[in-house]
Amino acid sequence: MGGLEANVNTDYILKILGLEMCADTMVGDEMLRGISGGQRKRVTTGEMLVGPAKALFMDEISTGLDSSTTFQIVNSLRQSVHILGGTAVISLLQPAPETYNLFDDIILLSDGQVVYQGPREDVLEFFESVGFKCPERKGIADFLQEVTSKKDQKQYWAQGDEPYRFVPVKDFVRAFQSFHTGRAIRKELAVPFDKSKSHPAALTTTRYGVSGTELLKANIDREILLMKRNSFVYMFRTFQLILMSFIAMTLFFRTKMKRDSVTNGGIYMGALFFGVLMIMFNGFSELALTVFKLPVFFKQRDLLFYPAWAYTIPSWILKIPITFVEVGGYVFITYYVMGFDPNVGRFFKQYLLMLAINQMAASLFRFIGGAARNMIVANVFASFMLLIFMVLGGFILVREKVKKWWIWGYWISPLMYAQNAISVNEFFGHSWDKILNSTASNETLGVQVLKYRGVFPEAKWYWIGLGAMLGYTLLFNALFTLALTYLKAYGNSRSSVSEDELKEKHANLNGEVLDIDRLESPSNDGPIRMNTGNDSAIVEENSSPMQRGMVLPFLPLSLTFDNIRYSVDMPPEMKAQGVVEDRLELLKGVSGSFRPGVLTALMGVSGAGKTTLMDVLAGRKTGGYIQGNISISGYPKKQETFARVSGYCEQNDIHSPQVTVYESLLFSAWLRLPEDVDSNKRRMFIEEVMELVELKPLKDALVGLPGVNGLSTEQRKRLTIAVELVANPSIIFMDEPTSGLDARAAAIVMRTVRNTVDTGRTVVCTIHQPSIDIFEAFDELFLMKRGGEEIYAGPLGHHSADLINYYEGIHGVSKIKDGYNPATWMLEVTTIGQEQMLAIDFSDIYKKSELYQRNKALIKELSQPAPGSTDLYFPTQYSQSSITQCIACLWKQNLSYWRNPPYNAVRFLFTTVIALLFGTIFWDLGGKMSQSQDLFNAMGSMYAAVLFIGIMNCTSVQPVVAVERTVFYRERAAGMYSAFPYAFGQLSLNSHTHSLRLPYTES
Repeated sequence: MGGLEANVNTDYILKILGLEMCADTMVGDEMLRGISGGQRKRVTTGEMLVGPAKALFMDEISTGLDSSTTFQIVNSLRQSVHILGGTAVISLLQPAPETYNLFDDIILLSDGQVVYQGPREDVLEFFESVGFKCPERKGIADFLQEVTSKKDQKQYWAQGDEPYRFVPVKDFVRAFQSFHTGRAIRKELAVPFDKSKSHPAALTTTRYGVSGTELLKANIDREILLMKRNSFVYMFRTFQLILMSFIAMTLFFRTKMKRDSVTNGGIYMGALFFGVLMIMFNGFSELALTVFKLPVFFKQRDLLFYPAWAYTIPSWILKIPITFVEVGGYVFITYYVMGFDPNVGRFFKQYLLMLAINQMAASLFRFIGGAARNMIVANVFASFMLLIFMVLGGFILVREKVKKWWIWGYWISPLMYAQNAISVNEFFGHSWDKILNSTASNETLGVQVLKYRGVFPEAKWYWIGLGAMLGYTLLFNALFTLALTYLKAYGNSRSSVSEDELKEKHANLNGEVLDIDRLESPSNDGPIRMNTGNDSAIVEENSSPMQRGMVLPFLPLSLTFDNIRYSVDMPPEMKAQGVVEDRLELLKGVSGSFRPGVLTALMGVSGAGKTTLMDVLAGRKTGGYIQGNISISGYPKKQETFARVSGYCEQNDIHSPQVTVYESLLFSAWLRLPEDVDSNKRRMFIEEVMELVELKPLKDALVGLPGVNGLSTEQRKRLTIAVELVANPSIIFMDEPTSGLDARAAAIVMRTVRNTVDTGRTVVCTIHQPSIDIFEAFDELFLMKRGGEEIYAGPLGHHSADLINYYEGIHGVSKIKDGYNPATWMLEVTTIGQEQMLAIDFSDIYKKSELYQRNKALIKELSQPAPGSTDLYFPTQYSQSSITQCIACLWKQNLSYWRNPPYNAVRFLFTTVIALLFGTIFWDLGGKMSQSQDLFNAMGSMYAAVLFIGIMNCTSVQPVVAVERTVFYRERAAGMYSAFPYAFGQLSLNSHTHSLRLPYTES
């Protein structure tokens, strides 16, 4: 495909996916601000669509998207498949009815078996033949996901003249085999395929879409782009070498460096060794850069985007120009200031050799990163390799003292060739050609120094060393390519399943009878409780000073906000496009109220400002400019006290992976509940919360890493809610609690949310593409349009009647169809396109409505403190004392570290291996002190031990701290502890583990 055609295709896919406005925005990650989660999901979809593939397998492409965007994407796929004759198999979690109706065929899986496969129009007929019917106000997709479940099946039983009996999966499968659709499929499969109908495109003749040259060119362009975006890394590496050059040149200043003895020559050789070591260490950052890019590489390699060599060659070749700058920053500054041989030829020869050493080191670390594929293992193994190369490189232990069983290590150490080459280049210079003690020897001082330090005193060793560096560079890059060609990414995704769930799955599959009452908690029985239209009568919290019904009482609080404006500094990219304003306004005069016992949905299309508003109200925005009034039960909001009575459930479900569900809740309750709550009451409250969120069967399950092991996405969502609930908050914010879940899992989470509201708390949720059941479980709706303005705030009413009446009362807005999802209809009729077509502004209409006036009156009423009430006050910023915070952090860190086998095993293993290596390399070194060189060897062994034990500890702990760092940010924002107790826990625990390992090396 030509460049112009490819650009047109890319622009078309960007338009279909709604990504035009963020087309030039970096994707980002948890540490780099970029596009939103929903937009990132669409980028993943677009990555497949821009290619020429005719068979598309798409897994959960709607996660994080609103229903209208999902509909647009699936509709485009439908048209593409029908027109171009392709095939698409798509799994969706919570498809809206209109999206479901776009599909031609349906495949329904349950417990690993195909329950139905065939035309969409026949699926309801099949289930009706088995005795189950989809209710009128129920999405067919939601019905299909629940009808095979033991817990949800009963509500769909339609044989009124017969008592309900559970129909297991195997009975559904058997019924489908006898159903006319199942018989037709079996008949079709029994007939061999007619080869005359074969399409030439079905048999590919090339492995990749374009030629090898084009693949290499595309990877080169991408690597150049990534290098530009990561320019800070290369600038910092250059600055680091320049800084080290200043340290080195002031330490080895030439006015203090003489050339009148072999001892002085040893100092010069030490300066050369220091330079080689700094150049080697400078390549260490390639390790992290490589490991961080591997997940994307493995995905694209397995999808046959390109072969490994097309990826590794640019990663190597394009770094060479940067090497000239980095090495130049060291050599140009230090060479003459440190007093090396002034011959300009030897200066450039040292520069050339340092370039080769830098390339060799970078290639080595790239290979280690590609082979290890894990940051902890890669860091420790790289430190280990550096240690071996350094100890056996001929400087710390001279060649004559290397034991015969280790001499092979001397000959394969790249550092040996580097040290020999750079030493020969210096000590064969004119500055070292003087002859000392001519009566004893006719050798020059330079040759004497080389012999004394075990270096080969031959000029050819410079070229041997340079050739070895180039050879090692080619070898390591070849090994890097082979590693990426044949190795696979680590880890299989595994989730925790409770014993009860396993028994239920087995019973569901085989039709066995289980004690349902034992398996199901009361809260898990039946569908989500819908609002009746009367919940809006709940106005304020002052009807009862303390809300009870749980072990711990709490004070119900309302939250009001009036004329909230939020702006940020205008991004430079927008200013470059001609925008003259200094600030970009994201929220424009938003007003509303959230009350106890009322479940409010915060909705809007992508970019409407839902999460931004929630972050502003919760005090999570650390930058930008906020204007307006926020009140808590009539008193001005103070963030220090508000953090003590509020909870925030983030969308990303951030938890420590190595602790259990119960331990996660215990840690949160320990640090967030008041000091007067004793341990027994705290444990009772945790048990009560676990029962509320249906996590009791999983109390001893490890949380694990998302998508790798531990809890499933839905279980993780419930844990996120529970972690906030055990703090006994009065106000809870939830950011997309149902994103990434199928209909049944979303129903479980919404039951948890509904149960939380029914305790009398104030709960606000942002939510995408809810089903009818989930949407109508909310009491009120706060709807925003793109640009940060509200266009509806009020009750939904029974079956969303209030919302529907409001919008159908606006001239030109189309009526909702029977059985249509009100949430989907609402988003469709309030788009920017609809505003332009109808020549109206929904924000202006809302502000002129009676509903707006009622809301303003309610805000005014709730902004006045109740008679006899007092403002929230806490004597301290945190619930617990600093000592308790330190103990709790130490307790949790201890669990996290000791349950991390890769971290502990790798550190203990390599410490033991290093101890054995040192013992065998420096065998009986202290017993043979016959000359000064022996003393230098002993000092070198101690230097290497101290240096590399520290380096290995530092590099191995960094990835573990990186995982815990995001957890720390969440917990600190929640007001659990200050930075000192967290640092204390980390430091104390690592000091303890180090004290256990050091005796290995000391022995």
